[in-house]
Amino acid sequence: MTAVPADGTDSALYEGVVTHMRHKPKKHGLRYRVFSLLIDLDEMEALSRRLRFLSLERFNLFSLYSGDYGTGGDRSLKDQITGLLRQNGVDLEGGRIHMLAYPRMLGYVFNPLCVYFCHDRAHRLAAILYEVHNTFGERHNYLFRVDGDRDGDTIAAHSADKCFYVSPFQSVDGRYVFKLALPGEKLALSIRAEDASGGHLTAAFTARRRPLTDRNLLGLAIKLPLMTLKVIAGIHWHALRLWLKGLKIYRHGDRHDHGTSMACPVKTDTTEMIGEQNS
Repeated sequence: MTAVPADGTDSALYEGVVTHMRHKPKKHGLRYRVFSLLIDLDEMEALSRRLRFLSLERFNLFSLYSGDYGTGGDRSLKDQITGLLRQNGVDLEGGRIHMLAYPRMLGYVFNPLCVYFCHDRAHRLAAILYEVHNTFGERHNYLFRVDGDRDGDTIAAHSADKCFYVSPFQSVDGRYVFKLALPGEKLALSIRAEDASGGHLTAAFTARRRPLTDRNLLGLAIKLPLMTLKVIAGIHWHALRLWLKGLKIYRHGDRHDHGTSMACPVKTDTTEMIGEQNS
């Protein structure tokens, strides 16, 4: 990850492209421009004081509410994530955590995925936490302990068994394979859903880093108006298209919330990222 910029913050914007490609049983793809915030959780209050268009726990053009992320409760988001990590054998000993996620935009957000980059006290990357949200208001975590499984800024491909309902057009069976190039001047993340017959869906986010300033926030609000509403609208629009294509419907079962599954390394080429590095 990059050095702390001149403004003294370690947080940033990442503007880029999200792509989804369904490979079977029928091909279907989508591509849209988005941006995410990379937030050092220790900086949330300071950012809210410094930035006119980004607030913490109150309405603004962009806002961050702790309840939109993490495990919930009255604790700070940093304490929530730190506690979850400890429950699963990862002690950061006060190290920093960076969250990659959408903020609320004019009061609304839906985050299909939030990613937490978790560093120990010596600034070593100790774990990556993937927080998956579905449209039923449920969340599930996939946790990968890094343990040296990286080549420079590229993390070894890792996988976790699927156990969480995310779409009426996906079975809960199978696994996810994650590939990740850590946030620097560029960022690349891909997740491939696989079952016994192979990969059937790949989702990716590729982006470039921009300073987290009021000017850039206002520019993105003009360039990508109502982005967070478009995310949820796009999910339902493409669900309709998949239904019209005749894809099988998988029903949502019992409620599942705030579970955590462990991911492990896989023997896969980690150098090829899905999508273009240049957004």
